[in-house]
Amino acid sequence: MPHMQPLELDQIEDADLQERLAHYERTRGFIPNSIKTMARRPNIARQFTAFNQVILYEGTVPEELKMLISLVSSVASGCQYCQSHMANLSSIYKASDEKIAAVWEFETSELFSDAERAALRLALHSGYLPNEATQEDFDEVGKYFDEGQVVEIVASIALFGFLNRWNDTMATQLEDLPQKVAERTIAPKGWQPGKHG
Repeated sequence: MPHMQPLELDQIEDADLQERLAHYERTRGFIPNSIKTMARRPNIARQFTAFNQVILYEGTVPEELKMLISLVSSVASGCQYCQSHMANLSSIYKASDEKIAAVWEFETSELFSDAERAALRLALHSGYLPNEATQEDFDEVGKYFDEGQVVEIVASIALFGFLNRWNDTMATQLEDLPQKVAERTIAPKGWQPGKHG
């Protein structure tokens, strides 16, 4: 059970935020409960959605890889809510179910390139507490990505540092669609909704 119930749409009066929430509905098929909870402070929700947009959907790192980076970072931190959301977004951005399920074995799976492995390794090491990212991780990722792309990768990891803390602290209730995708893709590897179910 969530520690705080998300607002219903008719309780959110901010027009700009309503438009942003409609965008989530159109692109994802649902509105994340995390943002409906943030909406108690509309400016936080507006700024978060803008930050999310800039990090995950702009730049030159492929969106599929950013979603997988965010999934691996969420695996490292243990947030089941974010894991299910990122399995869902990875699927939306063309990662196969097989590749999403193999994210736990990215180091050895033939589904991942060396560049993807370097980025996912950095995400895994950065998602742990305490942070285990090393210069070696940055040297390896630097073989495949320019400095601007490394900033995009680290920004994706950091964004999910915030979301992992937000959703685990709030015990955000998992929505049906990401739960179904997670059950299809990552549950066979041990994912469970936990307190978010």
